Amino acid sequence: MLSPRLFRTAVVLTTFLTGAVASSVALAQAGKDLVIGFANAKSGWVEAYDTPARRAAMVRIDEINAAGGLMGRHLKVVETDTKSDRAQSAKAGLDALDQGAELLVVSCDYDFGSPAALQAQKKGKLSFFLCAEDIKAGIQGVGKNSFSASVLAAVQGATMAEWAVAKRNVKQAYVLLDSTIEYDKGICTGFDWMAELQKGLTIVGRDTFKNGDASIAAQISRIKALPKEPDAIMLCSYIPGAASAVRQLRAAGINSLILNGSAVDGSYWLDSVPGLSNFVVPVQGSIYGDDPNPKVEEFNKTFAAKFGARPSSTYAYPGYVLIDVWAKAVERAKSTDADKVTAELEKMRNEPTIFGPRTFTKEIHHQNQARMLISEIKAGKPAIVDQWTITKAVPLDVLLKK
Repeated sequence: MLSPRLFRTAVVLTTFLTGAVASSVALAQAGKDLVIGFANAKSGWVEAYDTPARRAAMVRIDEINAAGGLMGRHLKVVETDTKSDRAQSAKAGLDALDQGAELLVVSCDYDFGSPAALQAQKKGKLSFFLCAEDIKAGIQGVGKNSFSASVLAAVQGATMAEWAVAKRNVKQAYVLLDSTIEYDKGICTGFDWMAELQKGLTIVGRDTFKNGDASIAAQISRIKALPKEPDAIMLCSYIPGAASAVRQLRAAGINSLILNGSAVDGSYWLDSVPGLSNFVVPVQGSIYGDDPNPKVEEFNKTFAAKFGARPSSTYAYPGYVLIDVWAKAVERAKSTDADKVTAELEKMRNEPTIFGPRTFTKEIHHQNQARMLISEIKAGKPAIVDQWTITKAVPLDVLLKK
């Protein structure tokens, strides 16, 4: 048995050696690149959403590197292609992780990003969806170390319901759901939930279609058979199906206010519906130069200088935000360990970003209440006309019941 003096000496020596090893590890890491892997679509329909968000992430990565890196380490990017294919998503995720990714950034859509995110979860790494807006793109569908910096689809639908009643005196609404992907269902779930809370708002009918349907003539016939044209149509869809549905609705003489989620933000599809008016969507920031926060327009200009064009939709912005909040969490954790970074992310309450505050909790790794800008298309031209924050956060049980 060691004498008290020898025991104290051993403790001191052990402490010194432990500290020396930790210091040498820290020094070794300081000179080593910190790898961020991007397993995203570079072809197929998901590419239209992934590319703007991925490019926005690169802007924030460049800013961090220009300021000296993260914990003294340069951020290095590795990219793999999911090709808008679920099976390829898992392979792309594994490829990026095999190249040393500490953070895996996966596709915007839950269905196409989750196979890659699940690979990160299995390997004990943290993942962020570029802009997924389904509650399963996080704890509920992937695991404890998975996040999205975007605003849940249900919040977008709820925003449209509450805003339309308050600002456009909508009393009758018709719900038209494109049931192709979970995002669409989320929009309608949020709209239905908030509609029930609005006095004087009645849902006079509902119908479904698929994004690839060439015609929604049967659905239009049922709308036109109503005693009165509805004040608003809640269209839960994405491009190209949403554009086709809007074109057919207007061609049939239906002039109701059309509401949708953020997926149809942008002017790139408006040539297919010439002169479109009375069409409203919620967005996280404005790509048109009229955002109330001047820092958003500064970002738009930086993005354009780097990539040759301004962001094509609001879906660019969550890419910047995810790198921003992840980097803050890494700095606070003083580590890239997934569990430690997750713990710091879950402490964030109204964490400021240039695209609005972000909150994460141990139950929800998304935004279930957020300030949204209201973008309206008039005579074929989009512009920000208002902003709105739903008066009540969308509850977890509502988010899960789609």
